[in-house]
Parts: sequence; structure tokens; C-alpha cells
Amino acid sequence: MKFETLPGLTLPKIGFGTWSIGGGSRLDPKLDTVSLTALRTALETGYTHFDTAEVYADGHSEELIARALRETNTPRERVFLTSKVDPAHLSYEDVFKACEGSLRRLKTDYLDLYLIHWPPRSLSALDEAFRALNKLVRDGRVRYLGVSNFNLRFLKRSQELSETPIITNQVPYRLPDKSYVENGVLEYCQQNDILLTAYSPVKFRSMRVNKTLAEIAQAHAATPFQIALAWLVMQPRVVTIPMSFNPQHIKENFDAADIELTEQEMSRLSNAWN
Repeated sequence: MKFETLPGLTLPKIGFGTWSIGGGSRLDPKLDTVSLTALRTALETGYTHFDTAEVYADGHSEELIARALRETNTPRERVFLTSKVDPAHLSYEDVFKACEGSLRRLKTDYLDLYLIHWPPRSLSALDEAFRALNKLVRDGRVRYLGVSNFNLRFLKRSQELSETPIITNQVPYRLPDKSYVENGVLEYCQQNDILLTAYSPVKFRSMRVNKTLAEIAQAHAATPFQIALAWLVMQPRVVTIPMSFNPQHIKENFDAADIELTEQEMSRLSNAWN
């Protein structure tokens, strides 16, 4: 596994996303068995970063992560837990309530990383949110702060308001979608020691596989999806959080961090859809 290192923090290049664990935007108990199997497989494979949110399956995703950690006897200090506050809960008191709800469902005293899930409608709404988020860090309920789906304007304002460094902006970034390259967010993150966390990196394996991707995959005896993940992992200050219910895919995603692409292969992939 490759890692990214920031002051006081080392994070694996590939973590485990949990959208669809326990349901989508609503809880679906019928998915509990397959969700727990996926989480246990991820833990046994070696994943240590788990990304969730209060809105995932109405919070049930967080509950299932806690259950998987308990059932596998995984010590809390061995995992890095990220959760997110919904933009509907960015008032001062609501941030505290949302965080306490996530802590309760995850059965932990602290979150390693807490993100604003989506930007609010106005920059001014961030002021009150960060007043609360800063207090959560001071009180030890949260270790690090970040944002998600923020453009440069909102990201820079968040940096101004946060008493501690913003360590990540979690955005959709994958082959061939490079909108966060074009809008300047990736370059800004790389220049300012902010991790860009790429979510849906292979779009639930619906990513288009073209000739270039297929050829490079064959050359590395890997799947096209592993190469797409390796393309992300090879970039400085980029980490990613793929998700799968399939045990084989969970392991393949994890192993993708060890694939070494050449500069020429990186360039070919970056330009393959131009």
C-alpha cells in the first residue's frame, strides 16, 4: 500500500467507501448481510480508512461499520474513520447534534476526519458551521476537518475559517471525468498540502474501458479498473475510496495501490479520452 503523509497524519492511498452499505439514501435492512460481509472482507484485506456519512442509509452505514469493527475485534486505533455532516445541519447547534449522532452510531468517542458533505448555498453559511467544527476539534471529538464537493471559492473560504488545516476536499475524480482538474481544484490541493479524495473512482464499474486502458491493463496483468485506480494513486496528494460488495473486487481494489505505472502510461491514460 502507498500512503500520503501530512503533518501528524499518514493516510493510505486507497480506503473503503461505504455509499450503498446498508442502503442508499434510505436504510435497507435486506442489505445488512452483504454489507457486513463487504466490511469484514475489507478489514481482513487490510483496509484501514473507512469513509461514511450521516446520510448514508439514514446513518445505518455508520452502524454497520461499528458492528463490523466489533465482530472482527478490530481495535479503534487501527482504523481511520471519516464521516460527513449534511449541509442541512450546518447551523451551530445542528453541527454538534449531527456529530454526536455519528459518534453514537459508530460507537466511538471521536472521528478521525469530519467533512462538510456538500457546500451550502452561500459562503456566509460556512461561518457558523466552522465555529462549531473548530470547537469539536478543540474538544477532541474530531481530529481533522475537511470538505467535500467544494469548488475553489468555497475551499479557500473554508481554509480561512478553520483553526486547523483543511486536510482534504473529497470530489468525483476518475477517468475520464477530470472536471476537478479543469476547475483548478486538483492543482490547488497539490500546491497547498490538501489531499484530493477521489470518490466513485470507477463509477461502480460502469466506467468506459477504451483501447488504451485495456492495453495497459493487459501489460500489467491487471484489470482495467485496477489501472484506473492506479492512475489516481500515482498522482501526488490524491487518495481514493472505492467501494464494492464483491470480495474479489474489494481485494483487487486494494492491490491496485501496488501497481507502478510509467510516466508514459500515465500520460497515455490522461489523454486517452481527449
